[in-house]
Amino acid sequence: MTLPVRRAFIASLLLGAGAAWSQPTPPVRLLVGYAAGGPVDAAARLMAPALSKELGQPVVVENKPGANATLAGDIVSKGPTDGSLLWFAASPTVTISPNVMKKMPFDPGKDLTPVAPVLSYYNVLVINKDLPFKNLKDLIDHARANPEKLSYGSAGIGGSNHLSGELLAAKAGVKLTHVPYKGNAPAMTDVIGGQIAMMFDIVGSARNYIASGKVRALAVTSPARNPSLPDVPTMGEAGVAGFDVGGWYGVYGAANTPAPVVAKLNQAVTKALAQPELKARLEEMGYELWTGAPKLVAERAQKERALWASVTKGIEIE
Repeated sequence: MTLPVRRAFIASLLLGAGAAWSQPTPPVRLLVGYAAGGPVDAAARLMAPALSKELGQPVVVENKPGANATLAGDIVSKGPTDGSLLWFAASPTVTISPNVMKKMPFDPGKDLTPVAPVLSYYNVLVINKDLPFKNLKDLIDHARANPEKLSYGSAGIGGSNHLSGELLAAKAGVKLTHVPYKGNAPAMTDVIGGQIAMMFDIVGSARNYIASGKVRALAVTSPARNPSLPDVPTMGEAGVAGFDVGGWYGVYGAANTPAPVVAKLNQAVTKALAQPELKARLEEMGYELWTGAPKLVAERAQKERALWASVTKGIEIE
């Protein structure tokens, strides 16, 4: 090979390598089944940069609300199996929706692959600040004496805070009036304004409203008191035994995602959640980190689908 030819050959290799190096890494799309601004979206957007750091590629959150929050899961269930399309799922969509939706677009137990557990959370029962009830017993006594006069809001029919209200009514032997909204935020607005009496909301979302005195907290739905609301009793302490109702977030991929891909993603999510800044921020918001093997997501989802089956009898949505 002559010198000019050799130079030309080396130049072509360098140009080719430069072109390869300049190719951007395709992003991982992380779908959320709710509109921007809600608690699920906020948690996903907090995690995305940390996950991007662990994976070494961009992670882009996309909101795909619709079909009772099942649209995002349906898209992922029909998507690629290379880990480039993931679902940041809130537990009600995989534990409650299958029990109440007339036609679920996918089977959470068959059409998806659990990738990683992320967070656990509990709700808190809040009431309008001007109501006279000093505690949960006062509220229940009033509800018993005035059937269907107390209204409670939720993020929609079949949501965890809707069914928390149904469970409270069943355990306390009272009749409440459910008012569904299109999200937690508008329901909270009406609790503050007095249009409805109360609601169950995620601790992290409700905490600032409680601290500012806009609403009053009567009880948390966890088995132990929440560290961010240490003065608020549990439902059990407040007089309603056996009320242990929480939720969780987990990451799913399409069915048949290869085990090595799942392992890589699971490790990245676990390491992302261990990053001190993210961990502190999520705990500050009232969440509990929930990490471990993918099977934890599958086992918990299956157990809770069975739990909610009895509470949701007679409830059906399109």
